[in-house]
Amino acid sequence: MIVFSWPWVWILLPLPWLLRRLLPEAARSNEAALRVPSLGAFIDLDSGGQLPHRKRWPLWLAAAGWLLMVGAAARPEWLGPPRELSVTGRDLMLAVDISGSMKVEDFLLSGRQVDRLTATKAVAGDFVERRSGDRIGLILFGDRAYLQSPLTFDRDTVTILLMESVIGLAGQYTAIGDAIGLAVKRLREQEERDRIVILLTDGANTAGAVSPLRAAELAAREGVTIYTIGIGADAMSVQDFFGQRVVNPSAQLDEATLTEIANLTGGQYFRARDTDELAEIYRLLDELEPTEQEKQAFQPRLSLYYWPLALTLVVAGMLLVAYRRGGF
Repeated sequence: MIVFSWPWVWILLPLPWLLRRLLPEAARSNEAALRVPSLGAFIDLDSGGQLPHRKRWPLWLAAAGWLLMVGAAARPEWLGPPRELSVTGRDLMLAVDISGSMKVEDFLLSGRQVDRLTATKAVAGDFVERRSGDRIGLILFGDRAYLQSPLTFDRDTVTILLMESVIGLAGQYTAIGDAIGLAVKRLREQEERDRIVILLTDGANTAGAVSPLRAAELAAREGVTIYTIGIGADAMSVQDFFGQRVVNPSAQLDEATLTEIANLTGGQYFRARDTDELAEIYRLLDELEPTEQEKQAFQPRLSLYYWPLALTLVVAGMLLVAYRRGGF
């Protein structure tokens, strides 16, 4: 059904009539008489002060335009049928490392070699889609941490923003402490909800103004739980001048710090060496933080004000044409 957000605006409907009744008439100018060859153009005046029928339609058109204008100002909305939405008392902030080291191609996805961020997008995107009822936010960090998406129920938007992230967009280094601090800042205002951070990185803290452990202590004081994920293979074959050799692409991963961050906040540290392990970690996170199935009803609203507003512009155009053609 149609409802009005500002129904009080309808009290303005009789305003033109009141102005006509209450304001004094405009003073008549005392101009000299005008000689005309015929009185045919003045026959309409011999009607007791009433407008002839063919002269009244602009008045009715103006009244319709005023009605449409007031109707648009009252903000009409279409109120849809009630729908059920699964909600929880949980806020979840996903912090993803997009520093330069994430470009290392040590993951397999669908049989092809991909970089770490591509594998993260595939697995974390599915995880986000499963978080029905949670409010989810997204932080991307490199040299600095940036809030890409505030807490929202719109999982599709969070997924799109994650998929659009680019390696090196936030710099080449890794500011783990700043990412945790930004997540805590965004979560601390929601005291009545469970607050969780899932932090994924492939390195050590090499940038930022806040140390990771100091940020973790702040998170613990605020009651924020942090799950950390260290990503990257333990061995990788590379080609150099001397031929094939095996290297450890995760040599810079600071597992000790990531473990301590999780322990300080009551979370858990996970190690993902390939895509399967990464997917298994997110499955375990689903079990550790299961979605609840509390139902809340809401009714979708669709604004309709632009329809009467558009008709008002049409009416205004018709009145302008009538005025230029002497219809008044």
